[in-house]
Amino acid sequence: MQHVKNKNGDWAYVIGPYKQPVAKVDSGETFVVETMDAFENRIDSVDVDIAKIIQMPFVNPLTGPIHVNGAEKGDTLCVTIHSIKCTRDYGVSALIPEFGGLCSTVFTRTLNPPLPARVMIHPINDGEVIFSEELNIPAIPYEPFYGTIGTAPELEAISSLSPGFHGGNMDAADVCPGNKIFLPVKIPGAGLFIGDGHAAQGDAEVCGVATEIPTQGVLTVDVIKNSNINSPRIESSDYIMTVGSAKPMEDAARIAFYELVMWLESEYGIEKLMAYQLCSQVARVRLANMVDILYSVVAKFPKTYLPRLV
Repeated sequence: MQHVKNKNGDWAYVIGPYKQPVAKVDSGETFVVETMDAFENRIDSVDVDIAKIIQMPFVNPLTGPIHVNGAEKGDTLCVTIHSIKCTRDYGVSALIPEFGGLCSTVFTRTLNPPLPARVMIHPINDGEVIFSEELNIPAIPYEPFYGTIGTAPELEAISSLSPGFHGGNMDAADVCPGNKIFLPVKIPGAGLFIGDGHAAQGDAEVCGVATEIPTQGVLTVDVIKNSNINSPRIESSDYIMTVGSAKPMEDAARIAFYELVMWLESEYGIEKLMAYQLCSQVARVRLANMVDILYSVVAKFPKTYLPRLV
């Protein structure tokens, strides 16, 4: 099984068509991919000065691009995530000055002083994440996922910190083992990028940082020919899902639900306005992130209500 990682610290900090592939894989191939955490694995103590660690724009390093043989513009890339293993025994979280959902940021300016920097180390063992030994609370379940996964746009080089129609830093917890991620292909080979492993994250990632971990994952990629999609889709055993990323947040929700309605019409034969009404009755929504350059919303449709094949 091929083992994919960027060599000699040559990590990707943008998702785009200009970087040479770090590996080539075939459609249908299963391989291992190794990723760094969002801080380049440089935090090992609560005493680390995070201001010295975060050197914009070199944050959130990604593995990639991975060239998928046979993928062409107008196809869809399906990524099946089989497993995500944390490659150390702890995760990292932090408060970062001028970053987060409840404070002044470089995009939301106020006269309030920045929050103080803080680093936390969270031990991980036996399928559990210990948030703090000072609090008398249960351990958090280890529920790993990739905060960032995307394919190269045709022209732009987009920061690894930003989500969008290409995927990117959606911070959607449904990008997890057992699920399939569908991404648009805009260039030959697709240009798959992946990283930003999380051991646990609450919806919205409200302080801007999850339990950040380096990972070793097992993935399978499949090229779906002549199947053009506009934005990321996700499928689990229970839901089909679409992701919208935008500001303001309601526009992210509109994109997600628009794409969900169009998916229900094109692949499941539910007339568009009927699908719209049906979503109003049974759909679910998840706020993936409210902290990044764009916000991400996941619209979820229960498979229970998909039409039965006769």
